[in-house]
Amino acid sequence: MGQAPEQEHPKNAFGWAAKDTSGVLSPFHFSRRATGEKDVTFKVTHCGICHSDLHMIKNEWGNTIYPIVPGHEIVGVVTEVGSKVSKFKVGDKVGVGCMVGSCHSCDSCAIDLENYCPKVIMTYANKYHDGTITYGGYSDIMVADEHFVVRIPEGTPLDATAPLLCAGITVYSPLRFYGLDKPGMHVGVVGLGGLGHVAVKFAKAMGVKVTVISTSPSKKSEAIERLGADSFLVSRDQDEMQAAMGTMDGIIDTVSAVHPLMPLIGLLKSQGKLVLVGAPEKPLELPAFSLLMGE
Repeated sequence: MGQAPEQEHPKNAFGWAAKDTSGVLSPFHFSRRATGEKDVTFKVTHCGICHSDLHMIKNEWGNTIYPIVPGHEIVGVVTEVGSKVSKFKVGDKVGVGCMVGSCHSCDSCAIDLENYCPKVIMTYANKYHDGTITYGGYSDIMVADEHFVVRIPEGTPLDATAPLLCAGITVYSPLRFYGLDKPGMHVGVVGLGGLGHVAVKFAKAMGVKVTVISTSPSKKSEAIERLGADSFLVSRDQDEMQAAMGTMDGIIDTVSAVHPLMPLIGLLKSQGKLVLVGAPEKPLELPAFSLLMGE
């Protein structure tokens, strides 16, 4: 057995941890490493609640290490920087997302895609370079390598910024990467939860026509009136879905529960893109024929 969590490192830390698969969070005393030469230490002011946190505290993905301090949408104010830190100074507003380390030598790291590094170190419930377990943002302080810290622009509210560090980048990235960011395009967003509502806002800001696809008719007014979506489809309504067949350039599917993909593929134009960003705990069924027929 290693040392107790509060004795591993010199900096006292306090957070909320789940101790077992019940997922119940309770007060937890642990420790953070001393600020290394490339490290940034900051006081955590806000941390978003991501659906990943819910999966992880209950070990639904099978890779949880207990005790687990979740949270990877972390923002705060810098209190200390290491001697070789060049990008940040005390008092800066900063954030940390879902990763805190990588190998820095693979093909992905070489092109700034550390998130695809085979040895990526996640912000919580992962082994760090020094062999200790990482703890996330449901805590009072954070220490991270400056390479994995982002600057938050002055005047940007910290509470609203936190969810951009996971939910935000998770939907912004595919909209840009797959070219679904051109004015006049038509993009569907499946699910109007944490990821979905940010996807709608980004897509609208890019000038894209947005249709929200949901099983809950009650979300229609929020989608259209509050978030500015152009239209709303109830996925269980065969007539509505039929009328929208073949009209979308792309779909961002944010649903984290098992759901049928076939009806969604039908909404796409040929050469359309269906991008899955939710992570259901069981495999989804994907009929090959509909992929082939629509390229």
